[in-house]
Formats: sequence, C-alpha cells, structure tokens
Amino acid sequence: MAELILHHYDFSNYSEKVRLALGYKGLAWRSVIIPPVAPKPDLTPLTGGYRRTPVLQVGADIYCDTSLIVRELERRHPAPSLYPPDGAALADAITYWAENRLFRPMSLYVSGSNMDQLPANLQSDRALMRGLPPPDAETMRRVTARNAPLVRAQLPRIEAMLAGGRTWIAGPAPTVADLAVYHALWFMTARTTRLAHELAPYPRIAAWMARVHGFGHGAPTPMTAPDALRVAAAAVPEAPRPAQPFAEDPPLGSAVRIRADDYGRDPVEGELHFIDDREIALQRHDAQVGDVVVHFPRLGYDLRPVR
Repeated sequence: MAELILHHYDFSNYSEKVRLALGYKGLAWRSVIIPPVAPKPDLTPLTGGYRRTPVLQVGADIYCDTSLIVRELERRHPAPSLYPPDGAALADAITYWAENRLFRPMSLYVSGSNMDQLPANLQSDRALMRGLPPPDAETMRRVTARNAPLVRAQLPRIEAMLAGGRTWIAGPAPTVADLAVYHALWFMTARTTRLAHELAPYPRIAAWMARVHGFGHGAPTPMTAPDALRVAAAAVPEAPRPAQPFAEDPPLGSAVRIRADDYGRDPVEGELHFIDDREIALQRHDAQVGDVVVHFPRLGYDLRPVR
C-alpha cells in the first residue's frame, strides 16, 4: 500500500485535525513541511493551484480539504472509526458549525492577538486569499476586538456539550466532531499561551482537550518536498470507484474547473475523473509529476465545465 504523505506546517490548525486523526488510527505517515504562505512551488505540481493546508498525498492521488482527507483515512483505515454509524450524522453537523461559525472568529481573534508570534506576511496572505487588501495594524486591532466576543460567546456552549459526564462531543465514542472542535480551540494556544486565560474557566473543556491530545500524531517520519514529487511521478493514480453523478453534473471525462466557494478560490482544471455525493476528482497532467488525480469534497466547492 502506498505511503500516506501529509503536506502541512506546525501551527496549521487544520493540519492538527489530520495529525490527530492519524494518531487516533495509529498510522505511520510521511511528513512534508510546506510554507504557511504562498508561493508553494513544491505543492502546486501536485494540486494544480489549490494551496490550502493540509494536503494528503497517496502516490499520485492528492486529497484536498480536511473534510475529505479524514473521510479518506477512514475509507482506507476504518478502525477505529471516526464516523460510528450511530453518531456520524450528528458529528458532521457539529463539524460544520465548528469549522464555519466557531473557527472563523477564533482565527481572527487569535491571529490579531498574536501577530508577533506569526509570520510577518501571514495576514497579507490570508487577506489575499479572501480578495481583501492587506490589513494594517489598526485594522487588525478592530478585527480582534470585533471577534473576541464571538469566541467568548461560544466557549460556554462547548463546555455544556460535555455536561452530564459526557466524554466526547457527539456521543460515547470519539468522532470527527471532537477533532473539529478541538483544532479550533487548539489554535488559541498553538504558538503562545497568551490567550490561555480564555479557556481557564472551563474544566470540562480542559479535561476533554487532554483526552483528544492523547490521541497523539501516530508515527510520522520526515520527507522532503522533492522526494514527495518523485513519489507522485513514479506512481499511477488509483482506478476510480464507480461514479454516482447527479443529472446536472458534467459528464465524466469532460474538461472542468473546480475551486472553493468561500476563500482561497484558486481554480484547478482537469478532466472529471470521479464524482458522487461526497467527492469530486479531477485528473490532470503536470510536467514535473505526470498524471495525478486531485480529490475534493463535494460540499464547499464549485464545479463547472471549462467552455
């Protein structure tokens, strides 16, 4: 079986979500450290332009967005499960809230409070990903003040999710919801304990975070970016599963473009290789790595024919 190769960087909260999934499942993986900001010259040949972090590589198959990456890990390594049948739907709903309503204000509050701890050009890069001008110090001060209350308003709700002796967020066993809520809170103290006081009043959150932290990161070993490119160049994309398109989808084999529908909307073009209700995959050719298949989740991405 081809190695799992994770392209990530240390303070990426979404990378922490995947690192913990790898730990929970007890998996060995190769670790490729990528820049936190553009350009990412050793990632682009694999993704065709997608530059969010992290990216999972399995040979010549490239998986984008943690909502798909964790499901792909589950498909390949189903035990122990992060999607137990009696809790998967609730876990998906909590994950959507955590990554769309909890983490956005958290990222703005934490980044604005810790600008001296982050790469100098990080805020400019993130503004560019959202089509905004680079923020100055006064803008960041206002953004921080505006988002701090949105974070504080949600922390008691997380504490309440763990009331009554509940061990995990979505039920009696760990699920992807635990990873989704955890990585948002983890980001608060990932680089500095300056904001640790925000979590201090919540003992159930503290105990739960310790349990999730205990999953560890599995067994990573370093790999260089050029070596990862050579792995892709030497591999052949896996044969697709039977597609299950909707009537409105472009036909398999047609030229298409896909991009995120919120931010980081760098388009990726290729030939539609696979599609169902959860996943879209494009086959593309790159001069450095040859043929690769780039996989995206269905939800959160805009797919259109190339005309």
